[in-house]
Parts: sequence; C-alpha cells; structure tokens
Amino acid sequence: MAMKGRFHYYEGYKMEEVTFPIRVMHELGIETLFVSNASGGMNPEFKIGDLMIITDHINFFPEHPLHGPNFPTGPRFPDMHEAYDHTLIEKADEIAKEKGIRVMHGVYTGVQGPTFETPAEYRMYHILGGDAVGMSTVPEVIVARHSGIKVFGISVITDLGGFDTPVEVSTKKFKRLPIKRNL
Repeated sequence: MAMKGRFHYYEGYKMEEVTFPIRVMHELGIETLFVSNASGGMNPEFKIGDLMIITDHINFFPEHPLHGPNFPTGPRFPDMHEAYDHTLIEKADEIAKEKGIRVMHGVYTGVQGPTFETPAEYRMYHILGGDAVGMSTVPEVIVARHSGIKVFGISVITDLGGFDTPVEVSTKKFKRLPIKRNL
C-alpha cells in the first residue's frame, strides 16, 4: 500500500484524521511502515539534500495521537523505546553502503507548524537532541507502534537552520498536491 501525501495537523486536521490512514493500514494487515518527510536540518554535519535515517523522535505536537479512549489495537501506554526498527535501520545502512549512498542518522523533531522555525527555535531543538525538524511523521509513527506495526523512517534535508549564517527557507519550488478531506 502506498499513500500519495498525508494529512497534516497544521492544515486543521484532528489527530484522529492525521493518523486515520495508519489505523486503516493496521486493519489491512500491514506489518511494516516506511515513512518519509522533508525536514530542516539542525545538525552541523548535515547538508541540503542529505538523507537522514530516523533513529528516534521528539514529539512537540500540542495534541497526542493516543489521547482519549484507548484503541484495542494496542496497550494504553505503548513502549516507544524502539519507535524505529533497528533491523530495518541496519538493512538500510547495508544497502546505502553497497550503493555508495551517503546517509546520516538522527533524531527527528515533530512540531505542529505551519511556520518554519526561527533561528532560536532551530538552536533550541538541536540543544534538546534533535537533528532535523518537520511538521509530520511523529503522530503516524506513534499510532503505528501502538498498533504493532514496525517503522522505518527517513528525512530528506531540504533546508538548514540554527547556524551563524541565516538561510532563507522557501516552498516556491515545491508543488503542493490538493488534499481532500473526505474520509
């Protein structure tokens, strides 16, 4: 199963709507989820265009995707110790090495958006342990793990922030696909 886009919290969707596709995947018997995103790099080792394999995340969304009655797909308090499957990460590293692809590893910081971060916010998120920041992924991963779905995540570093030289961020070169709200 492949999705064309996703529902974003910043677009006004509720967490139930943002994570609904993951619930459907669980019901269809999906066992492994590959998530990707475009994100801002905060790690000084990163360059625009880098691929960052997500090893962990920090959740800064104001609403938790498991808030409310517990779905019977998982425990009330799911363990997030291994949100991103180590075996899948190792396999991706092997493939990248074999193909000569530069991959970085790091912690993804999920925020609500819809603004890009200020230089001070980039620095704060990096001090707190983040290597990249974006406005998606974390809610879907939490619900996937709650449902027993293994997860592999990768970020494409599209901009850099929090460094001495300011970098202007623009979405002009990205074409947004319309998302229909009919669930």
